[in-house]
Order: sequence, then structure tokens, then C-alpha cells
Amino acid sequence: MQKLSSFILRKLGWKAGGITDYPTKCVLCVAPHTSNWDLFIGKLIYSSQGRKASFLIKKTWFFFPMNLIFNAIGGIPVDRSKKTSLTDQMAHLFATRDQFELAITPEGTRSQNAEWKKGFYYIALAANVPIVVVVLDYKRKVADFKTVFIPTGDADEDIAEIKSYYKDAQAKHQDRFLLENE
Repeated sequence: MQKLSSFILRKLGWKAGGITDYPTKCVLCVAPHTSNWDLFIGKLIYSSQGRKASFLIKKTWFFFPMNLIFNAIGGIPVDRSKKTSLTDQMAHLFATRDQFELAITPEGTRSQNAEWKKGFYYIALAANVPIVVVVLDYKRKVADFKTVFIPTGDADEDIAEIKSYYKDAQAKHQDRFLLENE
């Protein structure tokens, strides 16, 4: 699968950049997220590195036959109607696995949203794992693995620092990507 993914990426003109030595237990903070293509590109990039990341997706997408596809590629259904702690569930998965890489798009939507969801941060904090900052840059066609970030517990300050890595990112639909409220 790694060779096939690498071949497809080359044909599409995409590549991975930045750091390559990051932990096999981490939360991948992937942005900008303005298109359904982001999942496809992200999965190809990750597979081309010989790695497999899970990702959160609305439970409503888990209908036949889509559930088979999403389960196969690492999808984890999220039921927003239940009052259970997703943070605790994900922290438990990190604790029970030797390797678990969870990709999360902090915007939480493909529409404009400068107010990032903090779930990715709190999952990393609760699981005591680092956050790998990943920028999907459509202009350069690079998935840029910027840094391994260790959460300090100050969510607002840390997320502001994480957002700084995305200041030059070019989204698939740039008009949908905001880092600050205008």
C-alpha cells in the first residue's frame, strides 16, 4: 500500500515535507480543512510514509457500504447525541495501544471557523501524548509536518502557538480558512 500511495501522490504532484521522526503515539493536528479531498490527500500522505492514522468522523457516515470503507481506513465514529466524553474514550485508546496516531482537523468543519475546537488538544493532554502539527498546503502541494508540540496545559496559549504554524497555509478553498476572527 505504501508504494501505491507514493505512486498516486507523485501523479497528483503531492509530497510530504518537514519532520519524519515523530512518535507513533500522537494526535495529528491537520489543517486547513476546507474540502473532502483533505481526507483523501491525508490518507495517501500517511500511507506513503508506511503509517496508519485513525480519524474521527460523524457516526451518520457509518451506513452500509460506507461503514466498511471508513472502518478499513481507520475511521472512528463519533455519536454527538451521547453524553459520553470523547476525550476520555480517546485517552483510553491511547492507553491500551502500543501505537495509535489520531488525525484531527481542529476547525471541526469544512466551512469558515476561526474558533478551533479544543478537543484535539484535550485528547493529547489527557492521553499524555504530543501533538504533531501538519499543514496541508494546496499551493505547494505539500503535507508539511511542522513540529512535535508538547501541550503545557494552557489551552489558549498553546493553541495560539499551534495556529501560528498555519499562517502561510493555502487551503483547497482559501476563502473557507480563517485563523482569526475578522
